[in-house]
Amino acid sequence: MLNTKLCGIELKNPVIAASGTFGFGREYSNYFDLNILGGISTKGLTFHEKAGNNGMRVYETPSGMMNSIGLQNPSVEGFIRDELEYMKNFSAEIIVNLGGNNTEDYIEGAKLLEQTDINIIELNISCPNLKEGGMAFGMECKTAYEIVKTIKEISNKKIMVKLSPNAHNLVEVALECERAGADALSLVNTFNALAIDIYNKKAVFENITAGLSGPAIKPIALRMVRDVSKAVKIPVVGLGGISNYEDAIEFIMAGATAIQVGTANFIDPLTMPKIIDGIGEYMKKFGIKDLEEIRGII
Repeated sequence: MLNTKLCGIELKNPVIAASGTFGFGREYSNYFDLNILGGISTKGLTFHEKAGNNGMRVYETPSGMMNSIGLQNPSVEGFIRDELEYMKNFSAEIIVNLGGNNTEDYIEGAKLLEQTDINIIELNISCPNLKEGGMAFGMECKTAYEIVKTIKEISNKKIMVKLSPNAHNLVEVALECERAGADALSLVNTFNALAIDIYNKKAVFENITAGLSGPAIKPIALRMVRDVSKAVKIPVVGLGGISNYEDAIEFIMAGATAIQVGTANFIDPLTMPKIIDGIGEYMKKFGIKDLEEIRGII
């Protein structure tokens, strides 16, 4: 009843743990059986190991959270060596989130992943493109198209491109990713935001701005998911402030093939099991046999 196909790959349900909020699953396995999940998107990985940002990394906001982790990760090689076999113990689909600060890093990371049997790469194009003055690859149509096309040419994996809501024209960027060969899209990543410490008269984060997530962004994320879903033919995975099954169903009605849950996992580690159960109960209550019946109806 909850089975979902994402770019030809069967998921037992549409609920995926969002990248950066679930690690590699080890900590959450103490709270529930990870086998119930449709998928797990790994912590964002880069070709080289990264220590992450200094100073404040997580800051609570009204109805949300800001983070400036700085893509701390063990590198693609470290993930393959130390984490991948653990994740294979579970039936949830493994989705590897891949980032990079330049095209070469993306290419080398994708080449390493090509040697594994994972099916889906979530290509994070919200990373700062150092060769373009730090502007994220996903901010402009040209750079988004080029990085997606480059990775598609060297990888046999399904490429799901994670889009930044900070792009100048998100729908146009989505269309360019599709034209470049993307198999799916996931959106939205965090919104660029600012927090100020008025007592110390400075920004809370050392990098000044940071990424805003949580319930506060849901209505905007929902609108963006609908806009993109209406424009492209490839599957869209919706995320941004999903905290319960009602939120998840809203995203599916807006056109999402599957959904990802992020910040809510920090509030309640059992959020995703509750969402899975809630979607099932909703479908029974309203006689819905397949999520396709309500997908994209708005």
